[in-house]
Amino acid sequence: MLHLAWRMAAHRITALLAVACAVLGGAALITTTGVLAESGLRSQLPPGRLGGADVVVAADQEFHPSGDLPIALPERATVPDRLVDRLAALPGVTAAVGDIGFPAALVDARGQVVASAEDPRTAGHGWSTTKLLADPRVAGRAPSATDEVAVDAAAGVAVGEWVQVVANGRPAAPYRVSALVDAPGAGVYFADGTAARLAGRDGEGDGPRAGTVDLIGLRVDDGAGERVASAAREAVSGTGLEVVTGADRGEAVSPGVGSARSLLILLAGSLAGIVLLITGFVVAGALGVTIAGQRRDLALMRAVGATPKQIRRLAAAQTTVVAAVALVPGVAVGYLLADRFRQVLAERGVLPQELPLTVGPLPALATLLLMAGAVRLSARCAAWRTSRMPATEAVAESRSEPRTPSPVRTRAGLLLMLGAGVMSAAPLLSRTVIGASATSIAGILAAIGLALSGPALVKRAGEAAVRQLRPGVAAPTWLALSNVRAYALRLSGVVSPLAMAVVFVLTYTFAQTTVLAATSEDTRTGTLSQYEVSAPGLGGLPEGTPAAVRDVPGVRAAAPVGTTTVVWEYEQFGEPAAESASAMILTPDARDVVDLGVTDGGLDRLTGATVAVSGEAARARGTGVGERVRLVLGDGARVDAEVVAVYDRGLGFGPVVLSRELAAGHTTTGLDQSVLVRTDGTSAAGQGLTALAADRTGLVVSGTGPDATGADTPPEVWVNLATIVVLLGYLLLSIANKLVAATAQRRAEIAALRLVGTTPRQIRAMMRREAAVIAAAALVCGLLLSALPLALLGQGFLGRPWPAGPAWLLPAVAATVTLTSFLTVELPTRHALRTPPADALRAA
Repeated sequence: MLHLAWRMAAHRITALLAVACAVLGGAALITTTGVLAESGLRSQLPPGRLGGADVVVAADQEFHPSGDLPIALPERATVPDRLVDRLAALPGVTAAVGDIGFPAALVDARGQVVASAEDPRTAGHGWSTTKLLADPRVAGRAPSATDEVAVDAAAGVAVGEWVQVVANGRPAAPYRVSALVDAPGAGVYFADGTAARLAGRDGEGDGPRAGTVDLIGLRVDDGAGERVASAAREAVSGTGLEVVTGADRGEAVSPGVGSARSLLILLAGSLAGIVLLITGFVVAGALGVTIAGQRRDLALMRAVGATPKQIRRLAAAQTTVVAAVALVPGVAVGYLLADRFRQVLAERGVLPQELPLTVGPLPALATLLLMAGAVRLSARCAAWRTSRMPATEAVAESRSEPRTPSPVRTRAGLLLMLGAGVMSAAPLLSRTVIGASATSIAGILAAIGLALSGPALVKRAGEAAVRQLRPGVAAPTWLALSNVRAYALRLSGVVSPLAMAVVFVLTYTFAQTTVLAATSEDTRTGTLSQYEVSAPGLGGLPEGTPAAVRDVPGVRAAAPVGTTTVVWEYEQFGEPAAESASAMILTPDARDVVDLGVTDGGLDRLTGATVAVSGEAARARGTGVGERVRLVLGDGARVDAEVVAVYDRGLGFGPVVLSRELAAGHTTTGLDQSVLVRTDGTSAAGQGLTALAADRTGLVVSGTGPDATGADTPPEVWVNLATIVVLLGYLLLSIANKLVAATAQRRAEIAALRLVGTTPRQIRAMMRREAAVIAAAALVCGLLLSALPLALLGQGFLGRPWPAGPAWLLPAVAATVTLTSFLTVELPTRHALRTPPADALRAA
């Protein structure tokens, strides 16, 4: 069987090249998705400043919902400092260090913040933390006085110099450099007592994090690592703390960075559905063309005694041989594509540069199994009709198509298109990113429905067109339309993937641009302030900044603003569920600088354990003003909060707003991130803010208006656009190969036309008219299938029945489809005309 399959494949190289191309591209895309998913589950960050710690004890920075993947918690959760002495007493421990991280930054002589590789939000540490560094090179001595620090050797200062340091929101103060530290992850080191006091962690303080440390690092005797780790787990059992060793230490360095792994899982999950749908569609279409070109061979085999099962096995075997050749390079390309994709994500700030990909065999194995199964199943389905027909009917039908398209297939396609229309209504019910994502899925499902019902629709359209022909119509036109009517299955096989490309580009692109436009509109309309004052180089705003801003002449209102992450616990269909979301941190006076579009309640009550929620979230969770919601804050703390306001502009400002008191003590820094400022609109007010920023170290004044350069575009948009480009390239390449294969299989038909007197010029004219029909049909079908989802998307998000997006996209798509149709038909036709008709018939 395998030998026979190989011999058959050798005579259908052109058609099988389309299969190989589809399999190669599909394997690359599936492997890329698999690598991203595996990296999200197994990738490990480098240990950084914990490289010298053998065992690390830290809080669990994940929320574990029932029956679902863990949700990363980006805010630092703390550990009681009393555990340091307890763990230091364990046998085999040579040093136990309680690490504290807090905002700290060096300031040069010009008052500018010195750039540092360490995150400024956690760059400040106690000197004892240097024991956790991997082989640090220290020049100088440990800081002992309250006005001494040790700094990174790359800071460009010398031992004994005086430098200005901004620590945890305090004004810049002079410190003498007592040591330089050369090690990965080095920051600004204070005397241990000074660090605890600056961070508000000393046991005698009354702050929300007094008496705690971020984590505890243990150094142990050689060979005692596992024993100490086991003893430490017993010591902290039941406290919710984790004990990590080896590669897992990187997760404890920075919870915010570690949460990027969860993003990879979500990204892979969102890509998986669309990749599998498109890959399956393209592979099945390419195999359909290939098997259709072999119907005569398979019918003759039936005539000489081959059983239906043998016919299907033969079809599956030859396509498996071709797929096996294409799978290996496809998987290799997938690994390369995944690495390039990670670089794009890192460049856009979506992923940290230091997060590596996990390169393992599991994505390759999954790809091999999925693609092999898809190829064999598609080949058997394509050969099913020929294998089940009586031998005489199979031979008779091998040069033509079935007179009547399958009614079951047609009904299934129409049902899919009907279901896609129902799914298109999702944006009307949910003005969220999830609701918008239904638009592109609905478009793809409608395109698959078109592929199933296409033969019947094309046949009816062709019959109607032929009936409208005038008696004196040109021969090429009559031939082209007759082919449309007689070979509806063949024509729909090339129209459907082109229509899918149109649907995919329009729905996927316009879904992104419409959500972005709606988000921008919410933000623009709801932002009453003209300026934002922040201090990114300091890790947070210095104390007293909001009051100083309010004192600037011309300032009408100023309110501090922050962001964090919350997990909302709720019940769905009687089962517990949880969803992570970004949340703003506001004070009651924020209503003077932002307008959330409050429809019930008011932000003036946003004090204590209270929250405001968006209307979409309130409807989905069944809550409202006066009711209480269960939230898990960014550091894992569980709270019960009262809803005091419901607002409309959730797309621009997020689904949840926390009061400042509720978030206090549950963020990594505890500092305000920025101040929104509303002025009287005069230039003097703006100049006053600029002068304030120049006078205070680290302050930056920026406008709140949209950035015309696109610099404020969310990185997710760039990720989605990159995905569109990659998938569109795969679609177009596969479609082009399929069209070339379909045209090349018509060599016998072209030769027969030439033998009965048709000139090469007439044949080229006929094929060009067929290419025009293909392009027109693909564009019309693609536009019709996209119209309803995009109209409902625009209505749901923008209040109008059309989406937002670039006006040039539609003509660009039309030009691409037309060019693809004509080139992939014209070139194989010219090649076929070079072969003498008799030779072409003999070869066929």
